[in-house]
Amino acid sequence: MEPTKGFVDSKDGTRIAYTRYGSGPAVVLVDGGLAAQDFGPNKSLAEALSSRYTVYTYDRRGRGGSGETLPVDVEREFEDLDAVADLAGEPVMLYGISSGGALILDYLRSGRTVRKVALYEVPFVVDDGTRPPAPDDYVEHIHALLAQGKNGEVVKYFMRQGVRLPALMVAAFPLFPGWSHLKKVAPTMAYDIQYVEQFQRGRKLPTDRWTDLGAPVTVIAGSKSPAWMRNANAALAQAIPGATHQVLPGQTHLVKAAALAPALIEFFG
Repeated sequence: MEPTKGFVDSKDGTRIAYTRYGSGPAVVLVDGGLAAQDFGPNKSLAEALSSRYTVYTYDRRGRGGSGETLPVDVEREFEDLDAVADLAGEPVMLYGISSGGALILDYLRSGRTVRKVALYEVPFVVDDGTRPPAPDDYVEHIHALLAQGKNGEVVKYFMRQGVRLPALMVAAFPLFPGWSHLKKVAPTMAYDIQYVEQFQRGRKLPTDRWTDLGAPVTVIAGSKSPAWMRNANAALAQAIPGATHQVLPGQTHLVKAAALAPALIEFFG
């Protein structure tokens, strides 16, 4: 079955672009920071899952084919996810990568109901021995750069302080084919930092924040990802009652669909 593209209106009227793949129980894939349907790993993952599931990908607001309505408010992103999930006409299963996984955690805390949840490498920082925590002025600095229209500097700052990529690699980012996309969607970092920043301070995760998510959860990481990422996701699995934890051999944050899809199929059923 060929993918079907369309648009759905969020509660505030913002138009959200989506793509539907395959048939079967419904799964919605949520992108992480700066990613979109045509820029990131979820397209290939949707294709890999489409023989068993009806898979929805979508452009988070301010990205790709989706619109944006200011001011920034994470509740609007929850309503966007509601609008996509409602297309299925049934409780959906959710998968989120990176800060998209953190979005899902907050979405569930708001009282939404889903069937199952899979998270891949939510970028929390739970110890200060494997990497420095985010700077104290991390959020303020990003907002200041955005206010000045310095989108490229926002991307570079995020890649250095949030992702912790080497300085030389970040300096070369303007030479990469995807640079124009990254600069265009940089303002959406105002959403993503709200989901993660309080848990990037090198402290233990709270034990009472995710006690009633209302759905089975699995937390997945790659064996070749940095120690801080692996530690954080092991800690996250422990902080969610009943959650399972999986480590995919040979994978990094740039997880391959061929490695991830079987794990999701086993969990989703």
